[in-house]
Amino acid sequence: MLIHSITELIGHTPLLDLPIAVPHHSHIYAKLEMFNPGGSIKDRLGQYLIQDGIKRGLITDHTTIIEPTAGNTGIGLALATQRHHLPTILVVPAKFSYEKQTLMRALGATIVNTPASRGIKGAIAKARELAAQLPDSFVPMQFENPANPATYYHTLAPELIADLDATIDAFVAGAGSGGTFAGIAKYLQEQNPHTQTVVVEPAGSILNGGPAHAHRTEGIGVEFIPPFFQDLTIDRTLTIPDTAAFAQVRAMAQQHGLFIGSSSGAALAASLQVAQELPAHSHIVTVFPDSSERYMSEHIYDDPTSQNSESEASSL
Repeated sequence: MLIHSITELIGHTPLLDLPIAVPHHSHIYAKLEMFNPGGSIKDRLGQYLIQDGIKRGLITDHTTIIEPTAGNTGIGLALATQRHHLPTILVVPAKFSYEKQTLMRALGATIVNTPASRGIKGAIAKARELAAQLPDSFVPMQFENPANPATYYHTLAPELIADLDATIDAFVAGAGSGGTFAGIAKYLQEQNPHTQTVVVEPAGSILNGGPAHAHRTEGIGVEFIPPFFQDLTIDRTLTIPDTAAFAQVRAMAQQHGLFIGSSSGAALAASLQVAQELPAHSHIVTVFPDSSERYMSEHIYDDPTSQNSESEASSL
């Protein structure tokens, strides 16, 4: 396959029938979004946000793009802005992975870190502050831009229907900005109103009404209810603890040679829980947003139980 730009590889990622034991002889299918050129599902969003901004006249040849991000959206945006030669400033809470920030810089973006304690809200405030100081700047603002769910409604969701020649009984996916989940869920419900939609969050996110607190699972979890959820039918919200998410991360690598990020681990743990409650031979679709390589500095494959055991043994 001959291509002329790396961005031509965005989308049309594989859908994997996971080779794992699923309750009631059901199947879990995972969209492998780490096969996008920038390594994550947010390559789709970065490209769509810039194209949408240009189409609406909000981006000129000299506009500075500013965006608050946990990392993957920043990489996707930097890929898109690089193609259009647009200066880019990405505002990232300091707690997020070193690898993602390194990749954003490698693509030519400027990184502005905000205090980890202020979370994504602090990054949003800083991005708006910078935009007010810079003439001809544009903040796509993934957290409230309708182009966010539209990205997945028009790209990933139709791919699922085309990829899978079977009824989708449940769609299970994590929520960060909420755009991925909202766009796909809306499309699938339009195709089949009986498709269950299950949103996944880590413990420490607020969708299920629990208190906000820090969590190891990156890329999903919210500090405020995504506006894209306002008119969306969501059948269930499942809160997956870090331990369950990271156990699936390790199992996928050790048993199936599949390197997934922690949000993917949470989505898989939730999908297995949903399979327990669905009829036999159900078809469950989930999304694996990225891979584990960009979380090595976060010790993604460490087993806390093993660490404790080794620590105790070495002290004897």
